[in-house]
Amino acid sequence: MTARAADRARYDRATAQLDAPVAIVDLDAFDANADDLVRRAGGKPIRVASKSVRCRALLERTLAKDGFAGVMSFTLAESLWLARSGFDDVLLAYPSADRAAYAELAADPKLARAVTVMADDPAQLDLIDAAREGGREVVRVCLELDTSLRLLGGRVRVGARRSPLHSPAQIADMARTVARRPGFALVGIMAYEGHVAGVGDAVVGRPLRSRAIRLMQAAARRELAERRAAVVRAVRAVTPDLEFVNGGGTGSVQHTAAEDAVTEVAAGSGLYVPRLFDNYTSFRGRPAALFAQPVVRRPGVGVVTVLGGGYPASGAAGADRLPVPYLPEGLRYDPQEGAGEVQTPLLGSPADDLLIGDKVWFRHAKAGELCERFDTLHLVEGDRVTAAVPTYRGEGHTFL
Repeated sequence: MTARAADRARYDRATAQLDAPVAIVDLDAFDANADDLVRRAGGKPIRVASKSVRCRALLERTLAKDGFAGVMSFTLAESLWLARSGFDDVLLAYPSADRAAYAELAADPKLARAVTVMADDPAQLDLIDAAREGGREVVRVCLELDTSLRLLGGRVRVGARRSPLHSPAQIADMARTVARRPGFALVGIMAYEGHVAGVGDAVVGRPLRSRAIRLMQAAARRELAERRAAVVRAVRAVTPDLEFVNGGGTGSVQHTAAEDAVTEVAAGSGLYVPRLFDNYTSFRGRPAALFAQPVVRRPGVGVVTVLGGGYPASGAAGADRLPVPYLPEGLRYDPQEGAGEVQTPLLGSPADDLLIGDKVWFRHAKAGELCERFDTLHLVEGDRVTAAVPTYRGEGHTFL
């Protein structure tokens, strides 16, 4: 029996009394992935990216481990909710335009101490001031650095379009704007190198493309390390008591942590290890989050139909954004139908061994987005479900 076949047997036994659709987290794999992230971070603390987890119980489990400290959130409303729930260090990774939430933040000392907001434009500070409604708490601010690699005099750009602050001079100017402005405190810098941390460098069947990605990422790491160090020096000249410099992501933890200028790294997807993180040469994780759909039809030889399963992930549309049939091994989508809203036909010889009601296990393309489809995650240890915990959705929240 292969390792994957053994996992399928365990998951089927663990969930035998649960009807599909059902989502699980294999805690042995989850904990092993967390340990590997800590190893790769080389002693620097890891801030957990909540958008990749979207479950309070698993955020708490992660933060209870040595090597993890703080949460990186994705909306301001989520940040306030987490702070009210006892999370005392929440960095909002994206600028917000939520005026009502800013009013709450500026009026509550506990929230103002726990939450740090993101900014890269003076207009964002204007919006916060306009939303205060009399609240006078000092708002903690982190500046985001654009990490994109710019070549040929800026005519070629590699990396996400995020912050407009690219050079040390630009970010130092923004730092001075925050420092001069009453009601704000500059406490950190963040730089997420998504073109390194979120792009696999070992694309199956594409050796030339994989080599090109590795060359690009090596150049990007060198350029960013030099520029990030210069940025930190420039900002510390304005704010000497800067609390943190955050960088990286699951795919670049060891590289980012090696930079002297970085004080902490961020990671979240590396806990669940969705399918987009299979194609890396620098690490191997264990798939920890899966979902099962039930077989509801047997249309013919070599075909079964499961209920639903059309859960595409965000990003540029393509086959890599779809969940992948994982267990039993050897199933694939019908290219004429793909993953359906209500039904999904699957092809392959393993289909002939599946009965009505059997489970087919899938892996989602991205990590936390799976939790927008399920209210509950069933936690598996060995071949037993030992707990059932709510996702954000299960607690009544869909923050974005």
